[in-house]
Amino acid sequence: MICHPFWIYISVHHHNKVNLKHPNRQKLMARKGVPVIDMQRVDGLAEEIVNACEEWGIFRIVNHGVPADLLAEMKTVVAALFDLPEEVKRRISEGGNGYFRFNAVNPYLEGFSIDEVSTPDDFFDRLDVSPHQREIVLKYTKVIRELAGLIGQKLMEGFGLAGDLFDGWNCQMRFNKYNFSLESVGSCGVFLHSDPSFVTILHDDEDVNGLQVVDKYSGELIPVDPLPGTIVVNVGDIAKAWSNGRFCNVKHRVWCVEPKTRYSTVLFVLGPKDKKVEAPPKLVDSEHPRLYVPIDIKEYRNARSAKRLHTGETLELFSTSGI
Repeated sequence: MICHPFWIYISVHHHNKVNLKHPNRQKLMARKGVPVIDMQRVDGLAEEIVNACEEWGIFRIVNHGVPADLLAEMKTVVAALFDLPEEVKRRISEGGNGYFRFNAVNPYLEGFSIDEVSTPDDFFDRLDVSPHQREIVLKYTKVIRELAGLIGQKLMEGFGLAGDLFDGWNCQMRFNKYNFSLESVGSCGVFLHSDPSFVTILHDDEDVNGLQVVDKYSGELIPVDPLPGTIVVNVGDIAKAWSNGRFCNVKHRVWCVEPKTRYSTVLFVLGPKDKKVEAPPKLVDSEHPRLYVPIDIKEYRNARSAKRLHTGETLELFSTSGI
């Protein structure tokens, strides 16, 4: 099945071409691709992260503190889980911690989901995960959650706020496998969407390309080429609401560009467990009136699923203009 989003696909060989009559011509001319941010930068790190969230909604990070050998071991574990017999994988196809596989919308994708990473035991037990595999997943989860926490702190700092933004928030882990082949080249691995999370921490496949994002100014699809040793951070719908519309909830998809199996490991930072998300008072003033009502994460995800609005349109259901 070939995916045809409402954005016209621009050849990756021409994605830097600028329309000289485009209303955002100056900003287009200045854009050089998805930002790469050094997490060990001493000065200006918070501001750089906030700017990337506003201008792109996605960025890569280096010097992120996740050991290279752990990234490699995690990919090995993920591949091994997908190699389990089908009857074993289907043990967790129902309920919160699940296994899902190909459907008409995403015909090449299968995945595992740990819907709450703080309680993964059921996932491990039902898959008969080995002690070594369990150790690697737990170690990776701990480090990635710490990284997410650091990003949350920098977002607060960038706006002149204090506190641990993601403290006690729900997080979901997902492992993806794209079963690409010669027949799937030029087809969509995952349809165009924004994430319903606040931020998504992604370790994409360092060997197989395919991630594409929509440029907020040109509307073109831009390839996010693999960069070994880096981790991708992208902004979801909830972050756009929390930032009072400042952040870009980046639209993206996975496109099959070569006949190779592609793996990715994803942490979704979803939202707080027991309260709604709303823009801090400091981000609301006469020039920036409040755009969204306080959002309950579960209610938001249910509305998004029920309405089948997958590219951020669900936020309009929570707009203050509709009150």
